[in-house]
Amino acid sequence: MELKANIPAGDLADMWERHKFDMKLVSPANKRKHTVLIVGSGLAGGAAAATLGELGYNVHCFCYQDSPRRAHSIAAQGGINAAKNYPNDGDSVWRLFYDTVKGGDFRAREANVYRLAQVSVNIIDQCVAQGVPFAREYGGLLANRSFGGAQVSRTFYARGQTGQQLLLGAYSALERQVAAGTVDMHPRTEMLDLIVIDGQARGIVTRDMVTGAIETWFGDAVVLGTGGYGNVFYLSTNAKGCNVTATYRAYKRGAAFANPCFTQIHPTCIPVAGEHQSKLTLMSESLRNDGRVWVPKRQGDTRAPGDIPEAERDYYLERKYPSFGNLSPRDIASRAAKEACDDGRGVGPGGRGVYLDFADAIKRLGEDTIRERYGNLFEMYERITDENPYRVPMRIYPAVHYTMGGLWVDYNLMGTIPGLFVIGEANFSDHGANRLGASALMQGLADGYFVLPATIGNYLGGRKFAAVDASHAEARAAVAQVKDRVARLLAVQGTRTVDSFHRELGKLLWEHCGMARNADGLRTALQRIPELRAEFWRDVKVLGTGEELNQSLEKAGRVADYMEFAELMCRDALERNESCGGHFRTEYQTPEGEAKRDDEHYAYVAAWEYAGDGVPPILRKEPLEYEHVKLATRSYK
Repeated sequence: MELKANIPAGDLADMWERHKFDMKLVSPANKRKHTVLIVGSGLAGGAAAATLGELGYNVHCFCYQDSPRRAHSIAAQGGINAAKNYPNDGDSVWRLFYDTVKGGDFRAREANVYRLAQVSVNIIDQCVAQGVPFAREYGGLLANRSFGGAQVSRTFYARGQTGQQLLLGAYSALERQVAAGTVDMHPRTEMLDLIVIDGQARGIVTRDMVTGAIETWFGDAVVLGTGGYGNVFYLSTNAKGCNVTATYRAYKRGAAFANPCFTQIHPTCIPVAGEHQSKLTLMSESLRNDGRVWVPKRQGDTRAPGDIPEAERDYYLERKYPSFGNLSPRDIASRAAKEACDDGRGVGPGGRGVYLDFADAIKRLGEDTIRERYGNLFEMYERITDENPYRVPMRIYPAVHYTMGGLWVDYNLMGTIPGLFVIGEANFSDHGANRLGASALMQGLADGYFVLPATIGNYLGGRKFAAVDASHAEARAAVAQVKDRVARLLAVQGTRTVDSFHRELGKLLWEHCGMARNADGLRTALQRIPELRAEFWRDVKVLGTGEELNQSLEKAGRVADYMEFAELMCRDALERNESCGGHFRTEYQTPEGEAKRDDEHYAYVAAWEYAGDGVPPILRKEPLEYEHVKLATRSYK
């Protein structure tokens, strides 16, 4: 396997525009001759399907939800970044580029990040034209707010519902193409394998989640916009359906998986309530604009927050990082919260929480203003905790949220399998070792609306594709493997539920490959995961049959993939002997407790190649060269 990033030559500022001109085009008449399969209908997949349909391609779009409106993009709350500099506070494309590279702890590819910053300015105009109701100032101008990792206000938002409103915009554009006949929508359909013919991605194998029918679909290119793999930890802020299956099955067909250990812990989540809990709830990072994070200065202080005087409070983010304060990046804010709780100063049940306090903001701005900005978030918090955050501080604690790792892609968003394109959170390309807040929506829409529609034409243009169908040997082999896997899961008939295995795997990963990792813990995990996987295949209980709606079977297939993928994550984390962003190895930190990078040995993308069942994967490295941003110790002080 050879990693060719295909970064165009020349100046960074005009690289993308020049590359678009140099790429092959597909004429309108020829677009109708090409079929593109898009898996996923969230912001990235939905935007891509709508745009490619509008361009004239024949598009098939697949999602496991009953409607694209239920894609997990709908859960994004705080906003979307764009370098439009409306507040005139010093923002620019270059500053967004710099903040993103620095925020990712210098582990992202410069060319991709700069293009993302460039394209960001177009996204807002696109969404406004679709009717997305962004917040506006009194005079009607679009409003901005600040987010972690930046000292400017560049985040556009719709209260705490930004993801929902952006998804509805993409969904409207998608449904327009469905009505026009350019897009065929396939809901309740899960991708279970990739079909590779003559070295090219030419199709997928799916299961109809209602009838259980195993089907094959063919096209000239396959696009994966299937999100991240945070649910490998069992408890995360992701919807329960989010999974790694599509990207992991593509990895087993030859697509390199990049930086799987780069997982993001979000600092602003409602703390775990108990063993009964199946997922966690995110409180938007936007709350850190006006909320102040603190804990008592004294260990074991169990007084009500209102009874703790100002002099006995530790506003630790403001103390440790005075330049950024409560807007410190997510990885830094998360570790600081864990450090305070480990020190015995945590609040709430079990001491696993810190306060996010709005008292000063309410006093300064008034409750009505805070309600306008965050009302739905406050309401959600009160419904879950039965505490009124207008009267008492919120209690928050870090939780698994986003994954920066994903399938490796080149500058054109194509993986190591020709014809396989990967967009949004499913690829690795833009965020390095830590994603800045409000950049996930930006990347998903940039990839779907603006980047992929240009680069996929370069792949399709001038290329001849032989006709393929279900009778092809590779297609038959893929279908046989899918059916065999389903039959094996149903045949075990053990005594333990799928969820019990998933919960045990999640605890193992959280303890040894979570917010902090070390070599001994990772080796322990790498020893225990294969044992747990063997136990899973020996004792899992999958109810029902394969010829019906069967959520037990769906979960079993996804957890079976997690049982393998977790090992890849831990292997990647063990291989990277440094701390950077969300990858914090306790052996590699400064005396002040900050991450200690090793640029001499680890300034690369770790791309793993599947080598077969029971065989260690092969590590391929893409060196990261920084020509425009100087490598430096990341400081937010």
